[in-house]
Amino acid sequence: MTKAGLVGVFMAFLMISCGGETKQNEADMEANTSPVKPIHSFAQPEVAVVKHLFLDVAVNFENKEVAGWVHYAIKTAKGAERIVLDAKNLSISKVMVDSIETKDWWLGEEKPFLGQALEIAISDTTKMVSVKYSSVNSDAIFWLDNGDKPPFMFTQSQAILARTWLPCQDSPGIRYTYNARVTVDAGLMALMSATNPTEVDSSGIYEFEMTQPIPSYLMALAVGDVRYEKLGANTGVYALPEVLDTAAFEFEDMQKMLESAEKLYGKYAWEQYDVLVLPASFPFGGMENPRLTFATPTILAGDKSLTSLVAHELAHSWSGNLVTNATWNDFWLNEGFTVYFERRIMEDIYGKDYADMLAVLGRQDLSHTMQDLADHPEDTQLKLNLEGRDPDDGMTDIAYEKGYFFLRTIEKEVGRQKLDVFLNRHFSENAFKTITTEVFLKNLKAQLFDGDQAKYDALKIDEWVYQPGIPSNCMEVSSVLFEQVQAQVDSFNNDMAVSKIDTAGWTTHQWLYFLRNMPDSVAFDRLGELDNTFGFTKTGNSEIAAEWFVIAINNDYRNADEAIKKFLLRVGRRKFLIPLYNALIDADPSLERARSIYAEAKSNYHSVATNTIDQMLKL
Repeated sequence: MTKAGLVGVFMAFLMISCGGETKQNEADMEANTSPVKPIHSFAQPEVAVVKHLFLDVAVNFENKEVAGWVHYAIKTAKGAERIVLDAKNLSISKVMVDSIETKDWWLGEEKPFLGQALEIAISDTTKMVSVKYSSVNSDAIFWLDNGDKPPFMFTQSQAILARTWLPCQDSPGIRYTYNARVTVDAGLMALMSATNPTEVDSSGIYEFEMTQPIPSYLMALAVGDVRYEKLGANTGVYALPEVLDTAAFEFEDMQKMLESAEKLYGKYAWEQYDVLVLPASFPFGGMENPRLTFATPTILAGDKSLTSLVAHELAHSWSGNLVTNATWNDFWLNEGFTVYFERRIMEDIYGKDYADMLAVLGRQDLSHTMQDLADHPEDTQLKLNLEGRDPDDGMTDIAYEKGYFFLRTIEKEVGRQKLDVFLNRHFSENAFKTITTEVFLKNLKAQLFDGDQAKYDALKIDEWVYQPGIPSNCMEVSSVLFEQVQAQVDSFNNDMAVSKIDTAGWTTHQWLYFLRNMPDSVAFDRLGELDNTFGFTKTGNSEIAAEWFVIAINNDYRNADEAIKKFLLRVGRRKFLIPLYNALIDADPSLERARSIYAEAKSNYHSVATNTIDQMLKL
C-alpha cells in the first residue's frame, strides 16, 4: 500500500471514530484515559488526548535513527486550544493540523529524565495532528553492530522511553490503538507490539495493526535477521536463525502456559502470543509488549528451567496490558499481580514443588531489596511517591515480590477459590482500562470482603500498601526440595568433600539456592573444589554463572576472572550487571577493575543499564 493509501485508511478511521459517533467517542475517551493527572508526562489528556496513532517511519541503521511521520487521531474537550505530547532527543521538522501545515507549535524547557513538552495549537474541532520527526541518540533504541552479520535494533519503551523514539502522550494512564508502516533494509524483518509477519518481506516494507488500546510504554519495534517457528495454535517464537531451534525447544510448553492462564483468569484478549528472543544486550529478562514478548537469551538454559520468565510476561497480558497501572506510583498493580499469576501458571504445569521454589527465591530477593533500601524505607511501600523522580526508581522487587506476598497473604486468609473469583472480576471489569491503587483497594474491600471493614483491617491491608517494610502477617513460604538442598549446604559447611554432595536431578533453582546459601567467606581451595566438581566458572547457565561470579569476586577467587570479564562483555541484562559491578566495587573501591571492564563492555549495554552503572561507577 502506498503512503497516500495508508493516510487514506487513517482518514477513514478518523471519519468513523471522530465523526458521527461522538457519544461513543466520549465513552471511549473516558474508558481509555485515566482521570488521574499524569505524573511523568507533560500531556493534558483532559484537554486533548490521542485515541489512535498512525506511525509511518523508516529505520536507518547507518544514521542510527528512526525517522518519518506520526499522525494522531485526537479527542478534544470543549474550548481546547492545544495538545501536549512528550518528546526527548527528537528532531521535529514539521507539524500539521488536520492536514494543513502549521508553525504554531513549540518545544518546552528540557526537564531531567522527562524531556520536553511538544505543544501544538489546535481547536476543539481538530481531528488530526501530524508530526514529522527523527530520533537522535534515543534512550529507547539499541543499535547492534553485528560485524559481518546483519545488524539488529530493538526498543525498550518502559517506563518513559517511548518519547525518545516517537513523540507521544507517554503516560500509562493514556491508551490508544495504532497502525504502523515501517520501512527497513531489504532482507531484514520488522516486528512490533501488534500483528506481525512470519516471513521476511523482500520489499522491506511492513504494516502493523494494534486494534486494542495500549499505553505508550507498550509501543515496541525490533528489526533484524530473524525467523519464526509456530509452537501452538496461537503461539510461536522469533529468533536469530542460529538460535531458533534452541528457543523453540525451550519454549515448547508456551501454548500450555497460555491455556493454563486462560483457565485461571479468562480468555486471552490479544489473539496471538509470540516471543522474540533478542540479542544479549537486552537489559531486562523480558518485556511484555502485547502479542510479542521481548526476551533475553539468558533464559535459554537448555532444560526449560528458566521459562517462568515466559509465564511472567504472558501473565502481563492480563495484569498490566489488559488492566494497567494508572501512574508509575501504582506499578505494583502490574508486577505484584503478575508474579502471583506467573507462579500459579507454573504450579499448574510443573507442580506445587516447582512453584514453591520460585516463591522461596522470591522471598530471598525481597529480603535483599529491603536491605538495599534500608536508607530509603519510603521506597519499600507498595504505593510509591515518584513525583519528581525517574519512575525507574520504583522498579524494584518491592513491586514484584512484596506485591506477590500481599496477594498470597490474602489468598491464605480468604482461600484461593474466593480470591480467584475476585481476580476474574477485576480483569473483566477493568479490561483495557487503567486503575489506581485507591480504586483497587475500594473494589477489594467491597467485592472480596463484602464491605466488612474489620476483615479488611485484620489483614493489615493499608499497612501493606502505604507503610514501609513487610507486615508481620506476611505468610511464610517453604520448599521441600530446598530443604534437601540445605542439607547439602550444611554438609559442605561441615567440610564434607564436595564430591560427596548429592546433586542428582537438581534444577537451576536448586543450584541457585545452594549458591545463595554459601557462607559469606569460603576458602580458595574449597571454591576450587566446587568449581572443579561442578564447572561453575564454565557454565552456560547465566543465572548460575552470575550467582557464582559474585561469590568468586567476594572471595577473590581469581580463577574466574577471565570468565567474569567475558560474561560482562557479552550480557547486558541489568539483573546480572548490578550485583556483579557492585561486587567489583566492594572488592576494589578504587573502581579500577570495574571501570576497565565497563569501558570495554559499555557499547554492548542498553541505556537502561548504562544509566545505572554510570552512577555506580561515578562516571
